[in-house]
Amino acid sequence: MPAPVATTVTSLMSAIADVGTDPVRGGYSRPVFSVAELSLREWFLSEAAARGLDTETDRNGIIWAWWNPGGLPLRDAVVTGSHLDSVPGGGAFDGPLGVASALVALDLMVTRGVRPRRPLALTVFPEEEGSRFGRACLGSLLLTGAMDPRVAAGLVDDDGVTFAELCSANGLEPAYLGRDDEALARLGCFVELHVEQGRGLVDLGGPVAVASSILGHGRWRLTFTGQGNHAGTTQLADRRDPMIPAARTVLDVRRIAHVHRGARATVGRLVPTPGGTNVIASRVDLWLDVRHPDDAVTERIVYEISEAAASAALREGCGVSMVEESLSGSVDFDRALRDRLRVDLPGVPVLPTGAGHDAGVLAAHVPTAMLFVRNPSGVSHSPAEHVEDADAESGAEALADVLTDLLTSDAPSGDTHSGDALTTETKE
Repeated sequence: MPAPVATTVTSLMSAIADVGTDPVRGGYSRPVFSVAELSLREWFLSEAAARGLDTETDRNGIIWAWWNPGGLPLRDAVVTGSHLDSVPGGGAFDGPLGVASALVALDLMVTRGVRPRRPLALTVFPEEEGSRFGRACLGSLLLTGAMDPRVAAGLVDDDGVTFAELCSANGLEPAYLGRDDEALARLGCFVELHVEQGRGLVDLGGPVAVASSILGHGRWRLTFTGQGNHAGTTQLADRRDPMIPAARTVLDVRRIAHVHRGARATVGRLVPTPGGTNVIASRVDLWLDVRHPDDAVTERIVYEISEAAASAALREGCGVSMVEESLSGSVDFDRALRDRLRVDLPGVPVLPTGAGHDAGVLAAHVPTAMLFVRNPSGVSHSPAEHVEDADAESGAEALADVLTDLLTSDAPSGDTHSGDALTTETKE
C-alpha cells in the first residue's frame, strides 16, 4: 500500500479551500453535481487512489473507497465519511471536515500498523444538504429505501432540471435509483465525524464530543395565492396581496415556536412570483423548517402554524396550501456503539444535535454513531463556521482511535437501531 500522502486535516482542507467559493453570499455554494461538488468528488477519488483504495460510485451516486488489505469479504464493514455538498453560502467544514478526517484517520492507522479484521469504507454521500432539490440526505434516503426513487427522479431544481436528468448527465441511470440491499448488507456500523453545528463544546471546553441523538425535523412548503397587480395603481383596499399573510406567517412561526420549549422553527426561504419591485405578487412560496425532540410536539407546532397561515390568508382574501416535503423522526444513536466510543475516548461529553445527518438515516438500518469537533464560533450554515487546526487534528485522531477499535475487535452488537429512526417522504 502506498505511503500516506497527507497526514493532517489542515493540509487536505487547504487543498480545497478555493473550490466553490461564493463571491455574492460569501462562504461556499457547492450544490450536488455542480462544478464545485464534482471537483470535490474528483479530489476525494484522487486522494483515495493515492492511498491504494478501491473506489466505486454506486447507483445512487454514493462514493465508496475500500481499505481491505487482508482481502476480506466485503461484509460487516466499518464505514466512515460524510458529504461534500453545501448550503448556499455555507461554511468550509460542514461535510468536508468529515471526509478529510476519514482520510487522515486512515493515514494514522497505516502509520500505526493497524491490521484490520474487518473492511473499512470511506464514503461520500450526495445531496446531504438538500440545497439543490430540497431533500436533505437524498443519497442515504435512496440507499435505504426511505424515499421512493420515482419521487426522487422527478424532483426539479430552480433551473428546471430534474434529478433524473442530472443523474443521466453524470453517469447514473435513473431507472436504478433506490434501495440497495447489496450495499446495505456490506455495512456493519457507521461512524460520521462532523463539525459541531452549535456551541455545546464551546461551553464545555473540549475539542471532541460523541452524539447522543438528532432532533426530529421536517420541511414544509406553504404557498400563498392572491391577485397580481400594479403596485402604483391598485388601492390598498382593493388588494389581495399574498405577501401580507406570508409575512404574518413568518412572525407567527417565531411566536408559536416560543410556546413549545426546545422547539426550533425557521423560515429560511421566501419567493414571490413574479418578483418585480413594482408588482403586487400573485403568489408567495415560503419554506418552513421545524425541529423538536418530541415528534408529537413537532406535529403540534406544524398544525398550529398551518392554522395561523390559513387565518392570515383569509383576512387578506388570499388562499394558502401546505405540502410536507420531508419528515424525519427523532433519532437516538445506537447505545452500545455510543458507549463503545466513550470507552475509546475517555472523558468526552455526549451531546444531542438539532442538525440532520446521513448518520440519522442509516441509524434505522445499522448501528450508527457520530463524533463532533468543536466550532468556536458556534455558527454553522454560514461563512462564520470555523474549526481550529488543532481541534481538526484532535478530531481525526479520535476517529482513528475509534476506527482502530472497531476494525480490530469483535463487531459491536447494536441494540437500538432497528426501529428508533423512521424517515418518511411525502409524494407530491
